Amino acid sequence: MFSRLRAGLVASAVLALSALPVSASEVILTIDGEIAGGAPVDMTREDLEALGSATIVTRTPWSESAVTFEGVPFKALLDRVGATGDTLAVVALNNYRSELPLADIEHYGVILALKQDGAYMPVSDKGPLFIVYPFDSDAALDNEVYYARSAWQVRSITVE
Repeated sequence: MFSRLRAGLVASAVLALSALPVSASEVILTIDGEIAGGAPVDMTREDLEALGSATIVTRTPWSESAVTFEGVPFKALLDRVGATGDTLAVVALNNYRSELPLADIEHYGVILALKQDGAYMPVSDKGPLFIVYPFDSDAALDNEVYYARSAWQVRSITVE
């Protein structure tokens, strides 16, 4: 019985911690692959926010109404690391993998969101990083191809 109680307390603590936003100085993203210098680049929330901010207000398949997302313009991030490939291979904290063409970045103005409706996103709710397309801006984005590219809990990006 004690071990079940202890397991329940540990699970509650882990759940509570996952609801907290990460600290501004904690590494939350690693970018590697075809980038300037060739060495992986680790980035904190502070590093990402220093690249500028963009906002997308859109409905998503995972929300009932329009949501305001704020984050780094993906183009600014890729320029910062000197990305030269054609594709981004994204891995999330839960090992979900998606790929998106770099052409999407400029064509649709995709962002790497840090905030949803003004608050930093915790891991328990798609954070700390979520790839957001402006779904409401173009009917072509309203399909499974773009939904699958919109990874959340992003932890690494490999430029290929």
